[in-house]
Amino acid sequence: MHGRIFQKVIPLMRPILISFGRAVLSQLHYRMLMPTLLPFFLSILIWGLALWWGLQPLIDWLQKNYFASNAGIGFVNYIPAWLGLGARKTVIVPWLALWLLLPWIILTVLLFVDVFALPATVRHVCCRHFSALELREGGSLLGSIWTAFSAFLLFCVLWLVTLPLWLISPFALLIPLVLWGWLIYRVFAYEALAAHADKQELRSILRTHRWPLLVIGIITGAMGAAPTVLWLGGALLLVVFPLLATGSILLYVLVFVFTGLWFEYYCLEALAKYRSAGQVSIIITKRDDREEIH
Repeated sequence: MHGRIFQKVIPLMRPILISFGRAVLSQLHYRMLMPTLLPFFLSILIWGLALWWGLQPLIDWLQKNYFASNAGIGFVNYIPAWLGLGARKTVIVPWLALWLLLPWIILTVLLFVDVFALPATVRHVCCRHFSALELREGGSLLGSIWTAFSAFLLFCVLWLVTLPLWLISPFALLIPLVLWGWLIYRVFAYEALAAHADKQELRSILRTHRWPLLVIGIITGAMGAAPTVLWLGGALLLVVFPLLATGSILLYVLVFVFTGLWFEYYCLEALAKYRSAGQVSIIITKRDDREEIH
């Protein structure tokens, strides 16, 4: 039984692992430095200004409207006593404010990586390993924007709907991983194939390889836990929050650039095999036709 499972799993995991190794080597290449720095500095500029002007007003608004008047929406009374009487203001409210900002931070970094970094990573990957792969441009800039925007909206809805389940231990770990994995898979897989695959190839590969692509998305989503913890840890250490925020944004950029490389290696390899299989099918069909004529 276990042998049969391994025989089915190993062929599926081999392309994932090979593309992972290639992505690691490409991430360390000097040509990946600029695609990493530009989204980082733009994100720091925008959110540095936004947090400078808006973080404290957001904390004050939450404190006034939800905690001062509603007794913390009922659950603050259950905070362990060792947090102290000031925990409501000094820890819980800033933590909620940072939690509310987190999806928008991630969306900003993701968009900057999508616009400025992923085209460079596609060129890098293609020049090194897929230079013979024909460009058929089945995707478009509008398609990329729509895919990212629609996926993010659905992600936000599912994030809010499933929040009550996060109180149950297994779901608190499983739900964020699946949600992030799905979002990453939807955005990066489309972007990886947009320039090289035509529309039919794009749909076919995304459908055929959806489970391996979701696995890659979940793994890279788990890698995003580190910058998330760093970001939310700023509620406990507001004095060093600028450093923590900078570090978390840098880690998000690195994770997203690596994710783009991983998806590109996997998807372009899948596209190359898809076209090779199509060419073999055409050759076989022509041979059969000739045999029928004779």
